[in-house]
Amino acid sequence: MRWLLALLILLPLAAQARPVDVALVLAIDSSSSVDRDEFTLQMQGLAEAFRDPDVQARLVAGPHGAVAVAVLEWSNADWQEVSVDWRVIASEADAEALAADLVDAPRRIWGGATAIGAALARAAQLLAAAPVTASRQVIDLSGDGAPSDARRLARERQRLAAAGITVNGLAILDDDPTLPELFRRDVALGPGSFVIVATGYPDFARAMRMKLLRELLPGPLAQSLQP
Repeated sequence: MRWLLALLILLPLAAQARPVDVALVLAIDSSSSVDRDEFTLQMQGLAEAFRDPDVQARLVAGPHGAVAVAVLEWSNADWQEVSVDWRVIASEADAEALAADLVDAPRRIWGGATAIGAALARAAQLLAAAPVTASRQVIDLSGDGAPSDARRLARERQRLAAAGITVNGLAILDDDPTLPELFRRDVALGPGSFVIVATGYPDFARAMRMKLLRELLPGPLAQSLQP
């Protein structure tokens, strides 16, 4: 009888889980290499991307007509903070509301290392706790430096691969011209995964727009859309 009682408890929870086409964690670099203005450019760039008419159209173009989005700041191994918790985007109004919240969101982490492996682990936890059922799970990691936890990053990529989670990268060129290749080799993961390059923080909005347009397509179609 206990198993029946547990099932009866879980059924309403399952019924509440909305189906979406993509569950997307946007992981934003908040480490010591990112100053106040650069962080603002990241958040404003996210907002601009979600206000873009082409992005808004693609957000609702899938079979379920919706995606779920959460925003995560990251730096040190133990420093990750949810900036915007899970939000279902099923209309232009939803996208506009998210953009407004992104502009107003305060910075929650100031400084720290570039623990990309730890950031991916926390993003995976967010995906596991998402109040939706998603056809695809994607982590979108933006950063301007090499990982400070390379060994953990390798381990976390193995776990994410086993879980069927896609990781795409946005490499922000600041001081390291080799960063795009590093992101392609050590960050991007899964069928159809890719890396977009921003030539600097002022270029973040353009790069994020292109990234979302590719990210919101199924793998084979995303590969056909070039930056």
